[in-house]
Amino acid sequence: MHIGKDKIEELRELLNRPQRIVILSHTNPDGDAIGSSLAWAEILLKQGHKVDCIVPNKYPYYLDFMPGCQSIINYKNDSEGRTAKAVRSADIIFCLDFHTMSRLEGLGDLIDENQHAKRVLIDHHLNPVEEFDIMVSYPEASSTCYLVALLVESMFGKEAISRTMAENIFVGMMTDTGNFSFSSVTPDVFRVVSILAETGISIPDIHTFVYNSFSEGRARLFGYVINRKMKIFHNGSVAHMSITADEMKRFWFQQGDSEGFVNYPLTIKKMKMSAMFTEHNDFIRVSLRSRGSIDVNLFASRYFNGGGHKNAAGGKSFMSMEETLKYYEKCVKEYAAEGMLG
Repeated sequence: MHIGKDKIEELRELLNRPQRIVILSHTNPDGDAIGSSLAWAEILLKQGHKVDCIVPNKYPYYLDFMPGCQSIINYKNDSEGRTAKAVRSADIIFCLDFHTMSRLEGLGDLIDENQHAKRVLIDHHLNPVEEFDIMVSYPEASSTCYLVALLVESMFGKEAISRTMAENIFVGMMTDTGNFSFSSVTPDVFRVVSILAETGISIPDIHTFVYNSFSEGRARLFGYVINRKMKIFHNGSVAHMSITADEMKRFWFQQGDSEGFVNYPLTIKKMKMSAMFTEHNDFIRVSLRSRGSIDVNLFASRYFNGGGHKNAAGGKSFMSMEETLKYYEKCVKEYAAEGMLG
């Protein structure tokens, strides 16, 4: 795919002089959120801009190896007021890997205080709901990191992609495509990967850091959830799993420990749709995954005030865990009755 020349020229014009820039990503940032933010920050810093990367809360511990991540401001733990200072003085606010300010939760209110900054979206989620001065929005793109790679290549040439930038971009591309196994993977994705590989990154090492660096608690939690908490219904084609706050304490839960759990039921031959419910202080996080034509973006939007992609989406429930699971099963039945589960 190609990013429109009009978008490239708009960005060139916007960035034609050094400015104060804030790069934001969503709550519970993942590999694509962190990778795209750090890579975009690096190229902007090289152009003479002042750049701050801000996330609403901590990213998973297994991403600590990513180059530059120590510079990211964690709004939730920001006792020094760095977030407020950066946001209020920003000339440009880049929103990466999310398309609605609700994904920022409490940080969104602070962003709204700055009405003079230009807002730019770089994202691949369906149906952006906010107004932006520039929108680099391509739902068909496999990841936001892929879009950042295309932007850097188009605006500065592929030689501008450094090894550290390539490492961060590769993390996002790898994690958001299920190790390059999703339908969003195109020949051009592999072309970009070849550019990244030419910088000298170690793909085996990156894979090990991301997928083989978990805690013992996470391994035991995974076994417990699969064995004790996975329910399969609707003739073996739909599953759900859940983790309560008490179970998190029992298995020494750390941010990111449940990442990927929702995908596991889809390894079962007849499975079409999977859900993971994780209890937080005042809500239950809903993660949804599907195969083929099953649209969980629509399901999340309709039943859990959420959204995302056709085969990967999420939302929230403000009921108890027991009520949420019953509600989910009821919604699946309704969705199936409409012919939406094949």
